[in-house]
Amino acid sequence: MRPIKETISLAAARSMIEEATHPLARDEREVLVNANGRVIAEDIRSARDVPPFSRAAMDGYAVRAGDTFAASRQAPRTLRLIDKVYTGQVARRSLEPGTCIEIATGAPMPAAADAVVMVEETERGGGDDIRVFTPVHASQNVGRQGADITTGQLVLRAGDVLNPSRIGALAALGAVDVSVFARPRVALLSTGDEIVDPGHELGPGQIYDINKFTLTAVVAEHGGMPIAHRTASDTLEDLQAAVNVCLAADVLVFSGGSSVGERDLIIDVVKERGEIIFHGIAVKPGKPMVFGRIDGKPVFGLPGYPTSCLSNAYILLVPALRRLAHLPPHRAHTIHLPLAKRVVSVTGRHQFYTVRIVDGRAVPAFKASGDITSMSQADGYIEIPLHVEIVEEGEPVEVTLF
Repeated sequence: MRPIKETISLAAARSMIEEATHPLARDEREVLVNANGRVIAEDIRSARDVPPFSRAAMDGYAVRAGDTFAASRQAPRTLRLIDKVYTGQVARRSLEPGTCIEIATGAPMPAAADAVVMVEETERGGGDDIRVFTPVHASQNVGRQGADITTGQLVLRAGDVLNPSRIGALAALGAVDVSVFARPRVALLSTGDEIVDPGHELGPGQIYDINKFTLTAVVAEHGGMPIAHRTASDTLEDLQAAVNVCLAADVLVFSGGSSVGERDLIIDVVKERGEIIFHGIAVKPGKPMVFGRIDGKPVFGLPGYPTSCLSNAYILLVPALRRLAHLPPHRAHTIHLPLAKRVVSVTGRHQFYTVRIVDGRAVPAFKASGDITSMSQADGYIEIPLHVEIVEEGEPVEVTLF
């Protein structure tokens, strides 16, 4: 047994991880339809005007604005209809004084036309006569060429996170793909002779792997590319071989083997191949965490207990992943509610205590570090500072929502 003699503060752990993780420099092309949530790796300037032509903003009639001067219901101006133009078409004729062209919303403006009279402000007369009941000024009801984007305009900057509207802007430029920063490849390795993949029969003393699945979801949600590996047994030889395979990734994430037992060997493997930056954090759950580097790549040794593992993934792994992926910090939603039941904490450790929201109150949900339902049946968590021992019933708390 190798007890953790000293722990560092949560703030110190965060600072050390931040210092050891840096945005990846790799970029790649991604097709536009799959680019949502990716981070642009280059400035995007437009090579064309959008729209590329002036177009009608209303259904009605393209006119010379001067031909509608003083038009009213009592004294309409009569214009002669000479053509029709729909979207995707170009008018065959140019307007002459006293003429108009029927036009659909989005259709290109005919030559010499400078305004559109809405169809509601007109009436069809005999033959090709169109009576106009209201005057329009030049450019009225017209979307001008380049009104949205002009040639040479900076449309998006490197570092912008793509969302549906930004993808739409790229589509408006005619792009089919875009240069984005590569997602960090994250090797996920569960360790322990007792761990069995779902779908297999459990033997004596064995349990199903939970962490591989929770960590896969966390990594994928926060900009990483999860790569799950086969479970490694509790031997130095198997762990060393597993690390050799995992080093093809950008980040290594172990679950299990980070505590103080005789068969908790992650520390030995990391020490042998690289460096230990810290081991042990003054938090609950999640105290026995290891962080280090091998070949310059960050290594997270998360506790094997599912709640401890997932808690540390949220508070320590997620910020690092997002930094590597060029994503902005995660903005958690918080609400303030009264605590439904007294909670006793452990002084000297910053506690993350899960809660459910019931009838406008925060109901304690934490069971134990090994119980995944401490998380799955919770709506969020409260933080209890290391110097606080008791949070009384009815006391207002800040709930960070999952």
